[in-house]
Amino acid sequence: MKKPYKIAIIDYQMSNIFSITNALDALGFESKVTSDRSEILSCDGAILPGVGSFPEAMKHIKNFNLDDSIKDFINTGKPFMGICLGLQLLFDRSEEIENSCGLGVISGNVKRFSEKNKNIRVPHVGWNHASKNKLLYNEKNIGPLCSLNDKDYFYFVHSYCVEPDNDTDIYTTTEYSGKFFCSSILKDNIFACQFHPEKSQKNGLRVLNKMFKR
Repeated sequence: MKKPYKIAIIDYQMSNIFSITNALDALGFESKVTSDRSEILSCDGAILPGVGSFPEAMKHIKNFNLDDSIKDFINTGKPFMGICLGLQLLFDRSEEIENSCGLGVISGNVKRFSEKNKNIRVPHVGWNHASKNKLLYNEKNIGPLCSLNDKDYFYFVHSYCVEPDNDTDIYTTTEYSGKFFCSSILKDNIFACQFHPEKSQKNGLRVLNKMFKR
């Protein structure tokens, strides 16, 4: 009998876990909501979800001693996914509320949408596109969005966006009120997105399935 593919949903008490577990269930994956290091490392894939503020989330992660567990899981080479705040937490630092240090897995910063542009409504809420980095990924079978096109929609809700130091980490960009921002990153076994695949209906399910395909 084939071993079930188990995905750890990393629990640091600041996550909308219900939607993610439902999406994984719909795809036939087994999921485990956990903050236990040994359970996380034993899984075949892992998701770092998140809602709320960056500095508070980092406090929770450190209180649960999850910072090293997350990095150690990534170092196994197994598929690792960050969603929304889970994307931002992978970066070096964020200017949200206070200058806070992140996990430092991806080089770069997290910044608020510019309030100087009066055309930008913050937060960015609703459906939008995610266009692949054409210099690196156009027409290539690479990454969880490789089977989707730039006109497919995903659901966003956020006030801050990531700014990677390395353009090669940018997997997709999204335009919002005339500003292009990085809406997902891809680096080795890490894929992390600003949009919510678990709330993006069939397109989101396709992304999750591609990320953790057996």
